[in-house]
Amino acid sequence: MRHLSAGRLIAILVILLPVVALLSMTVGTVSISWMDTLHAVFGNSSNTQIDTILFEIRLPRILLAIFVGSVLATTGAVMQGLFRNPLADPSLIGVSSGASVGASLMIVTAGGFIQGGALVGLSLVSVGAFIGGFTATLLVYRLATSGVGTSVTTMLLAGIAIGALAGALNSLLSYFSDNDMLRQISLWQMGNLSGASWLKVTIMGLVAMLLMGLFPRDSKALNALLLGESEARHLGVNVQRVKRRLIVLTALGVGVSVAVAGLVGFVGLIMPHIIRLMIGPDHRWLIPASGLAGAILLVVADSLARVVVIPAELPTGILTAILGAPFFVALLLQQRKDV
Repeated sequence: MRHLSAGRLIAILVILLPVVALLSMTVGTVSISWMDTLHAVFGNSSNTQIDTILFEIRLPRILLAIFVGSVLATTGAVMQGLFRNPLADPSLIGVSSGASVGASLMIVTAGGFIQGGALVGLSLVSVGAFIGGFTATLLVYRLATSGVGTSVTTMLLAGIAIGALAGALNSLLSYFSDNDMLRQISLWQMGNLSGASWLKVTIMGLVAMLLMGLFPRDSKALNALLLGESEARHLGVNVQRVKRRLIVLTALGVGVSVAVAGLVGFVGLIMPHIIRLMIGPDHRWLIPASGLAGAILLVVADSLARVVVIPAELPTGILTAILGAPFFVALLLQQRKDV
């Protein structure tokens, strides 16, 4: 499947992303033409209703999709490199399952209606999700770390165990929930960008820029880790420090993503895998290309979520699963034929 150079693929993705974002601004319950959208973008619109729809509703949602998609895809690429497994994804370190418990706990105990202005303006559900995700990741890391370092295999097993425990706690919380709480839990776990706001965009954008600035610094270390941990040490990589830094950054990125958008699956698994098949495993190119591809995928999925069942909206996480799972299965079947 590898037909493109890394530089050419990144150039194509850089051009494609604003085109997809602009197209996304035109679709929704209220259809807006390309010309009206362009006039509004360049400040030539005199229609206040169109301006309100584009800049107060759709643009924050599109930007949030770009930032969340890029963070999920880059953290997925990093985790696949760290675990030396192209089928790994960020949820392996427990952040998604922990976030789910944190959000469910807040929904059951506080109903999700209390706004925590002192807590960076996010609802208690979002704050609970972030705390739960970070706590689960910390627990997984501590279970996998001993005096001789952090075992990737033990981390994987600990992540599975914490995920199972989180599933049990979620079931327990659901058992004690009423119908409204159950609906809130279910909708949150499906992943949704409909609650986008400029505050969430700002927070997510800062996290995305932080990760895109720091992850590439470890690209050579990740390339060395593909050879094995002992080989990476011989090449001068401080393996333990790299693991700790990448796990903390991944927990931060995925934790904030889950807090602002709920559980959006498959992006962190599919996009790095597809990009790796196209340009190879070099993380110097894989990380930025995965970020761009993840942003495009989530913008496309969110756009479809707005129009598939008009006037209602599907949760975005459902669309990423519907789009991603069959495509991923097709890739695996194609790979099996090529072997």
